[in-house]
Amino acid sequence: MAGFRLFDLNEAQREAVTTTDGPLLILAGAGTGKTRVITARAAYLIAQGVDPSAILAVTFTNKAANEMRERLATMIEKEQAKKVTMSTFHALCVRLLRSGIDRLGYKNNFAIYDDSDQTGLIRKIITRTAAKDEKLDHNIAKNLISKAKNNNWDAPTDDKTLIGTVFARYQAELKKLNAVDFDDLLVLAVRLLDGHPDVRARWQERFRYLMVDEFQDTNKLQLQLVTLLSSEERNVAVVGDDDQSIYGWRGATVENLKRLPADYPRLKVIPLEQNYRSTGSILRAANAVIANNPKLYEKKLWSELGAGDPVRVIECDNEVHEADRTVAHIESIRGSSNAELRDFAVLYRANHQARVFEQALRKAGIAYKVSGGQSFFDRAEIRDLCAWLRLIVNGDDDPAFLRAATSPKRGIGHQTLASLGTFAGRWKASLFEALFAETLDTALPRRSIETLHEFGRTINELEQKARETTGEAAARAFLLAWLKDIGYEQHLHDDADSPPQAAARWTNVLDFVDWIARRCGGSGAAATGDEVAAKSVLEVAQSISVILSMAERGDEQNVVTLSTLHAAKGLEWPHVVLAGVNEGLLPFRGAEGEEEQAMAVRIEEERRLMYVGITRARATLVVSTLARRKRGRETVAGVPSRFVAEMKLAEEGVRVDPRAQLRALRDAAARRAEGARADAPTQ
Repeated sequence: MAGFRLFDLNEAQREAVTTTDGPLLILAGAGTGKTRVITARAAYLIAQGVDPSAILAVTFTNKAANEMRERLATMIEKEQAKKVTMSTFHALCVRLLRSGIDRLGYKNNFAIYDDSDQTGLIRKIITRTAAKDEKLDHNIAKNLISKAKNNNWDAPTDDKTLIGTVFARYQAELKKLNAVDFDDLLVLAVRLLDGHPDVRARWQERFRYLMVDEFQDTNKLQLQLVTLLSSEERNVAVVGDDDQSIYGWRGATVENLKRLPADYPRLKVIPLEQNYRSTGSILRAANAVIANNPKLYEKKLWSELGAGDPVRVIECDNEVHEADRTVAHIESIRGSSNAELRDFAVLYRANHQARVFEQALRKAGIAYKVSGGQSFFDRAEIRDLCAWLRLIVNGDDDPAFLRAATSPKRGIGHQTLASLGTFAGRWKASLFEALFAETLDTALPRRSIETLHEFGRTINELEQKARETTGEAAARAFLLAWLKDIGYEQHLHDDADSPPQAAARWTNVLDFVDWIARRCGGSGAAATGDEVAAKSVLEVAQSISVILSMAERGDEQNVVTLSTLHAAKGLEWPHVVLAGVNEGLLPFRGAEGEEEQAMAVRIEEERRLMYVGITRARATLVVSTLARRKRGRETVAGVPSRFVAEMKLAEEGVRVDPRAQLRALRDAAARRAEGARADAPTQ
């Protein structure tokens, strides 16, 4: 156990690790080493003679569970570490149900329906159930059913509404198929433990020591599960932070933290306040913001890392200007230090804010990935067109062939492609190569072969034209003509759920065309300032596979991260830009007619989101606001978020945007002039 040393821990961490009996709340602020404490606590328990298999640590993501497992293996013998159960909530529920779901009328070899399975089943039930004049969107139905399950509501037995009937039939169909969905895993595990004392006693006896990570993110069902698994000794340690409770929209409730003293009267609370991530100026801004929320438990982050660079607040004209200034900021830091692209993150409140940053980064030739939303290159329409371009570059790219041949539809069905695949496999050839084989008529009927040959000729002609087309204007004309020839715009309208969706997807396609055309014109050198010769469409297409590979393996790549604030929780970067910190974005605009109490709760959660964003930064933090911003199809005046003032940066000698400073002086002068006119005697 050479890797396990208590003296490496600070005083509060050491107390949390060595407090092993009775209920415990470890109040872990951002960057205070909670994962280290959880794993050290497991190691300490084993060192005290506790059977490793009696320890259970539960968290929310596989990534977090794997990280804890790997850390523990460096602290104790690997064989002992393997015996400790470190699991997500859902994986734990699967384990409970595999050995006891028969008590609830299912077979133990039940199937688990994923998102697409759920969608398919709900679509089918709506089609069968809805009357001619009734409509119900399958995604809305799925979300309502999920919400009902997370509140532990039963499906109605005599409901007169369409959604109630769909919910009931969906549950009945799942049970008939001996299947459950992800929400059922929690619901059924709680019912199993609650309704069968012998099963509950068996699992309580098995897990004598229970630890729960990110407790502020638990919902009511997860709290019930933890309570039911707690043995009489109540050796339960939960790690949480009320200041980071940001998932109220998906059922998580900070009330679970508030209830702990009532549920566990002997509860001991140990706050972890020493931050090992951020500089003093960043932490002072975070503490100042979150101080405006009511406190469940007192806690104030501090650091020994020094004051560091002041937090900067900048005002930008609009979203495009904000993205351009962000790119300039990234390039400035890289130019003056050894910072890599992976050291930068741009964080924002809503997914739609990513688009303009993607455009600016692509224009500058800076690689990036999108977390918590859909990257430009992940959109189905962009994937379709990339498949065509990949295929003209490399005829042996079978996945690209399969996608291009069916997007848009051209009379090449799945059966034809399956037969072509079998034929190609027999001769160890690519699909494109097999297309023109003389013996293909032994595997496919003449009509199918003619359709395949037509597609093959289209690819060959496209490759030749792409090789010959150079320069921005010519590339744009060529690409638009190609899209018209294959009927891609009509394909989007035929495939979309609504005309606005088709229009939005076509806009993405046009953006893609512009991006390729600019690169053909040699304008992709914005990041270096060097002159780059014009390229052919084929040369640009050769880089598509590299770009897609980067998007798919973003975690392993040296790229800038674009992320929603929700998806950024638990992560950190040396350099962070918080973008669009305006009223209506952060805090997000509430619903029309929102009641005062609901608004107060919403603002508190939005403030916690701001706190999470600030505490992602290690060395530098830029907070960016907009003078004008888009709201729907309108452009409206931008109002800086109330959270900017709450950071109290003026007291810290913050670096103020000179443009904003000049504007403030100008406005003050205008007010003085107006006052002078008002005080002037009338003639």
